[in-house]
Amino acid sequence: MTSMATKYSLSFTVFLSLLLILLATTSSGAQAIKAAHGFSSIEEATVHDIQRAFKQNQLTSRKLVELYLKQISRLNPVLKGVLEVNPDALYQADKADHERKFKAHGSLSPLHGIPILLKDNIATKDKLNTTAGSYALLGSVVPRDAGVVTKLRKAGAIILGKATLSEWSHYRSNAAPSGWNARKGQGKSPYTMGDPCGSSSGSAISVAANMAAVSLGTETDGSILCPSSNNLVVGIKPTVGLTSRAGVIPISPRQDSVGPICRTVADAVYVLDAIVGIDHYDNATIETSRYIPKGGYAQFLKTNGLRAKRVGIVRDFYNIGNDTIAAQIVEQHLKTLRKQGAILVDNLEITNFGEIYTSSNEDIALAAEFKRYINAYLKELVVSPVRSLADLIAFNKKNSKLERLDYGQDLFIKAEATNGIGNAEKAALVNLAKQTREGFVKLMTKNKLDAIVTPGNIVSRVLAIGGFPGVIVPAGYGSDRKPFGLCFGGLKGSEPKLIEIAYGFEQATKIRKPPKLTT
Repeated sequence: MTSMATKYSLSFTVFLSLLLILLATTSSGAQAIKAAHGFSSIEEATVHDIQRAFKQNQLTSRKLVELYLKQISRLNPVLKGVLEVNPDALYQADKADHERKFKAHGSLSPLHGIPILLKDNIATKDKLNTTAGSYALLGSVVPRDAGVVTKLRKAGAIILGKATLSEWSHYRSNAAPSGWNARKGQGKSPYTMGDPCGSSSGSAISVAANMAAVSLGTETDGSILCPSSNNLVVGIKPTVGLTSRAGVIPISPRQDSVGPICRTVADAVYVLDAIVGIDHYDNATIETSRYIPKGGYAQFLKTNGLRAKRVGIVRDFYNIGNDTIAAQIVEQHLKTLRKQGAILVDNLEITNFGEIYTSSNEDIALAAEFKRYINAYLKELVVSPVRSLADLIAFNKKNSKLERLDYGQDLFIKAEATNGIGNAEKAALVNLAKQTREGFVKLMTKNKLDAIVTPGNIVSRVLAIGGFPGVIVPAGYGSDRKPFGLCFGGLKGSEPKLIEIAYGFEQATKIRKPPKLTT
């Protein structure tokens, strides 16, 4: 015969079991059970999730790094998003864990103890190589950390390793596919196993496949926005000069920008907050620092960020080919923007749109600038087998068999043939400034726009030649199941408005989903 106490005990056990089952059927319930049993998965874990797990003693930085290293070991042989893993990553993790014990949690940066991957054109003065994916710089020694790396270390971030890229940031050969470099081979989008887009391909592949918490990429023209679009992640291409380019293997300081590639807008903003600001090795950051808002960028993560924003629609950007599914999704998103309070100004035109996208001005200017600045970068290296663009060309000719696939080096050869900023280059630069002034700037000011919105990264050329910022957010999948994003672009220093708009859109749609990987 069962006693009264036993009956109550059994009833409570049954009740608790039913409650746990009920909780598990809801997203909040799943989070509650996860919280009760500790941090169990890195899949889609945000910076906020990780910091909360740190605070609640459910996770350590060491354990987190070990989880990412395991994920890299499992997925990277196929995806090739990571070029090198930092042999000191676990040491840095232990250091972060030690610091967390003796410092108040609120006094630490949001990136403290967070593993980050850096595109392999961003210099680190440590055991990692900085090679732009080329054998030519393997074993070279940089004079110091890149400016953005110095800031990341100060914020307490863990340098997990280097991400792959299109070799030389896709400025070696037009024939080379996006995501390919000699050292690692062909990177692949985890969604399609195809084109990851470049040149910050590995940075996007890695965070999309949960091989890192967050990452850094660089853009000269499309190299953050395009891989973010193709890999269903968030990318921020900052105003040129807002983030330091010192210690970054250059193409052109006039267009080069360093920015975050992450899974969420919030994570990207936390990284942006950590890396902006003055660096005396990059004078452009001194002038551009006036754009940085007091209190940083995280304050603009507002769910109602779309309210009363004037957003322009230039239909020339909406040619999505024959992909009717993508076109329909984009139109639905435009309705969402309106529903969230945005004022859409439709059927606008950039009067010189055709000229911007067909002229050779950008190519002419970049060729001369690349030769000048890559020579300066190579000469400053402490140790290097190559000291000039001419040396690089000779190295590639001599070692073509080493690379397995030789896509040539037509862009290198074209750049080497230049002789400084001559009459042709000066004319090209004047034309680029005119195209910007009479095109995008006129469009934005005349219509009093906060931003324009475009599908994918087609707007990157306009933003690139003017040094303007852009934020791209996951938008969905086309008819071939290829991911794409929605891009918001604005004038220099408009990051606060772009962040409000992008975050408002992200929170209203929540398109981002992890890839279904069977590797």
